[in-house]
Amino acid sequence: MVAVFAATGAMTLSGCSSSSEAPSEEGSPTAVAPAEKVDAIANTVPEAIKSTGTLIVGVNVPYAPNEFKDPEGKLVGFDVDLMNAVAGTLGLKAEYREADFAKIIPSIQGGTFNVGMSSFTDSKEREQQVDFVTYFSAGTLWAQPTGGTIDPENACGKKVAVQATTVQETDELPARSKKCTDAGQPAIEIIPFDSQDAATNAVVLGQADAMSADSPVTLYAIKQTNGKLAQAGETFDSAPYGWPVEKGSPLAQSLLQALEHLIENGKYKEIAANWGLEEGMIDKPVINGAIS
Repeated sequence: MVAVFAATGAMTLSGCSSSSEAPSEEGSPTAVAPAEKVDAIANTVPEAIKSTGTLIVGVNVPYAPNEFKDPEGKLVGFDVDLMNAVAGTLGLKAEYREADFAKIIPSIQGGTFNVGMSSFTDSKEREQQVDFVTYFSAGTLWAQPTGGTIDPENACGKKVAVQATTVQETDELPARSKKCTDAGQPAIEIIPFDSQDAATNAVVLGQADAMSADSPVTLYAIKQTNGKLAQAGETFDSAPYGWPVEKGSPLAQSLLQALEHLIENGKYKEIAANWGLEEGMIDKPVINGAIS
């Protein structure tokens, strides 16, 4: 599907596939100063990674405002700024490698990537495959065409666009749809897309009644579509975002300590504020903090 945002000057949004659409200047906050290496924390990095000086990060774009590309094709976003700061604290340089969202965790298990960075919700199911270091709290939020009357709690029979393989597609919407059918109501028609920008476009174009996505992404989509979309209901089911690493890897502890340091020195808050995401900040990161 061709993105409609080029015509409005708005930003391309989210997803599991790359995009050539350029973000608006409004979506590009000022650069954040690099973080300084902290030897005591850097010394905890596994030798196999430390010896290369590089942290190989699997990422899927675009998923604005967390990870997307600026007009020059540079990877930017809240997640990017934070991972760069974490890597700097560890005395490493982050090397980003793009991949399909669904392939990032298997690539971590296979040793291709050291860590994943694509707004992963830390879930108990995913924790069976990898360990997570939590770094943010995000819920789910629906959007609809401006003037719409969609209620997420009563969406039986509605068409809802969603990015494939996200918790919205695998957990939230099937549960809502089952509740409808159990009550004798028509099922929710779940329309999955390979990318969140395509899911958002489907709502803008009237091909879906609503969309469901992570709250930072939905709010950013509403902002960037210049009045075409509006919030439907409130944020619900808040859960932690986490960086996935290989199960049992000591890298998890290194990432945890680096983030704790960035929270303590204020860099974490600076980065979140730079992207307007203060609401989702956490006070204490943990390893494997899934709620469900």
